[in-house]
Amino acid sequence: MTRQWYFEDFYPGQEIDLGERRVSEEEIVAFAREYDPQPFHVDREAAGASIYGGVIASGWHTCSLMMRMVVDGLMCAASSMGSPGLDGVRWLRPLRAGDTLRVRYLTTRVKASNSKPDRGVVWSKWTATNQHGEEICTIEGMGMFGRRPAGAGDD
Repeated sequence: MTRQWYFEDFYPGQEIDLGERRVSEEEIVAFAREYDPQPFHVDREAAGASIYGGVIASGWHTCSLMMRMVVDGLMCAASSMGSPGLDGVRWLRPLRAGDTLRVRYLTTRVKASNSKPDRGVVWSKWTATNQHGEEICTIEGMGMFGRRPAGAGDD
């Protein structure tokens, strides 16, 4: 049975490993052609002559991959009510073709809502690393989660 996550299940310092995903040059180029067609994202020759020395993923592609991993690994099994926004995104090093992206979700703060007793806010930091353990990207933000309904138990 899949675990259901409620607001009460989050606590500061909690780290959730959301797995890993290998990234191909084809998907990097396809995303960039659609959303961020800068030469170092879409043109192998231009990218090779750039400061990056090869094709790299758009930072927005990296964020999208991270979001997908957070959704698949946590939010689809959570009482998520969406997010009022992000506090910060940092692209620390390029994501390259063939890299294996690993994402961790760190809960940094929790607060039950005073005005809406059916929910609470969870602040978090998502960190993506490559196969060498080097940080690629961090995202800091907050999410709203529903409280555990009476009788739902502590799965």
